[in-house]
Amino acid sequence: MDLHGWIDAYLDHLRVERALAKNSLDAYARDLNRLASHLATEDVKEIATSDIAELLADNVRTGFGARSSARQLSALRGFFRFLVRERVIAADVTALIDRPKLGRKLPRVLSFAEVERLLAAPDRKKPRGVRDAAMIHLMYASGLRVSELCSLKLADLDTQRGVVNCYGKGGKRRLVPVGEVALAHLKTYLEGARSLHARPDTRVLFVSPRGGALTRQGFWKLLKRYAAAAGVTASLSPHKLRHSFATHLLHGGADLRAVQAMLGHADLGTTEIYTHVAQDHVRRAHARAHPRA
Repeated sequence: MDLHGWIDAYLDHLRVERALAKNSLDAYARDLNRLASHLATEDVKEIATSDIAELLADNVRTGFGARSSARQLSALRGFFRFLVRERVIAADVTALIDRPKLGRKLPRVLSFAEVERLLAAPDRKKPRGVRDAAMIHLMYASGLRVSELCSLKLADLDTQRGVVNCYGKGGKRRLVPVGEVALAHLKTYLEGARSLHARPDTRVLFVSPRGGALTRQGFWKLLKRYAAAAGVTASLSPHKLRHSFATHLLHGGADLRAVQAMLGHADLGTTEIYTHVAQDHVRRAHARAHPRA
C-alpha cells in the first residue's frame, strides 16, 4: 500500500476506533496530505526524520503559524505511531522532532455589556429572531461549541431539569446546565417559531427556513450580523462567545473543575487559560480604581 493508502487507512481508524468528528477528521486529512504533497516518495518506509524537519521548516518559510505546525506535528506523530503498530515501519520518524514553541495566547472575550447588547439584538417579533435569540442565549448560557449547538436534537434538551445533553469531541457525552433566561427563550422558540419551519421528521432542535438543520457557517454569519447591529466592534466568532462564557463564570467565582466539565475539556490545563484572562481583568480593574495602583 502506498502513502495515500495508509493515510486513508489511518483516517478510517480515527473515524471508527476513536469516533472523531468530521471536522477533526478533515483537519487530520489536511495535515497528512500536506506531508504527502511535500514528499518525493509514496513509500512510507522511505520517509525519514529529515523529511518531517524539512516540512516544518517549509512551514516557517511560507508563514504557517507555530500553532498550526504544532497541530500538524501532532497529526503526523499519531500517523507514524499507527504505522509502527501496524508493523509497516520499524520506528517513529517523528520521535526526535521537537514541538514548535508556542506563546501563551490568551483568548479574547466580550465584556458583559457587549454580551448584553448581542443577546438583545435579534428581533423577537419575527420567528427567525425568536430562533436566533434562543440559539445565542443557549450558547452563552452553556458554552457549547458551535458544532454541538447546531447538532442538538429535540430530545437533548430537558426543560424540566434545565440541562442540555450534548456530544462533544470524540463523541463524549456531557450534561450542561442552562440558566432560566436561556430556558425561557428556548420555550418561546419551541412553542411557536420552530413549528413554522420544522418538517414532521426533523429531529434537530434548531431548524433553518428550509426545515433542516442550521449549519455552523449559517450560525456564524447570523452571529456576525447581530454583532454589527449591536455595535460589537471586535471580531466575533462562535468560539469567542464560548470563551466569554468561561471567563465570565470564573469572574463570578465559579470552580475551575466545574467550568472544565461544562466546556467538555479533557485536560484541566486547557481550562486554566481562562483564569489568566480573569486575573488580567482584575489587575486592570485594580489599576483603574485603586488610589495606590
